[in-house]
Amino acid sequence: MGASGGFPIDLILFGMIAAFLVLRLRSILGRRTGFERPAQPYQPPGGQTSSGPVIEGRAEPTAPATSRTVPEADSPVGQTLARMREIDRSFDPAAFLDGAEKAFRIIVAAFASGDRTTLRGLLNDDTYHAFEQAVAGREAAGQTQISTIHSIQNAAIEGADLRGSTGSIGVRFVSDQTSFTQDGAGHPVIGTDAVTEITDIWTFERDLSTRDPVWRLVSARSA
Repeated sequence: MGASGGFPIDLILFGMIAAFLVLRLRSILGRRTGFERPAQPYQPPGGQTSSGPVIEGRAEPTAPATSRTVPEADSPVGQTLARMREIDRSFDPAAFLDGAEKAFRIIVAAFASGDRTTLRGLLNDDTYHAFEQAVAGREAAGQTQISTIHSIQNAAIEGADLRGSTGSIGVRFVSDQTSFTQDGAGHPVIGTDAVTEITDIWTFERDLSTRDPVWRLVSARSA
């Protein structure tokens, strides 16, 4: 962002970079990610303005989900999950949902901290490429992402698909989060530090015929 009429130019540049990253994520994933939302001016809680620095960026672990929802066995989604179990006898929808919630927390934290190693192990190639570009752009701009999951109200399996031996499961997460970006000087530039209820739908995929137990994130969007 550079200066014109007293307005800091470096803020304009950071805004342009943020807009470019959002467009790149949409072009690769076909949708917005759960924690890379359209850039908005920083909004302090209570409508107050703030010119001072904020706390150092972090993504903190919090309490487990208050509820989890697994489809009824005789529902279309439940029947698809049963077919997955025919391929992998160790597959259990409730255990999957528990792991999906843990992955949700880990991925949000890893994206905020720029932990590429963790992201690489939990995302498929296209999704990792999109996230890595966003992290690299943020680092080049000297920005820090602050993402805190205060609580997860609900985690629910809401879709499932089986193609050959490859299963994909969509999970809806309803969580209370704080998410914003600050510049190199510690000034918030995008998002808000107010706690906000966010609904995300993440899709995980795995080849059930292999011994690899990891369900990898293949798409993410905000509902």
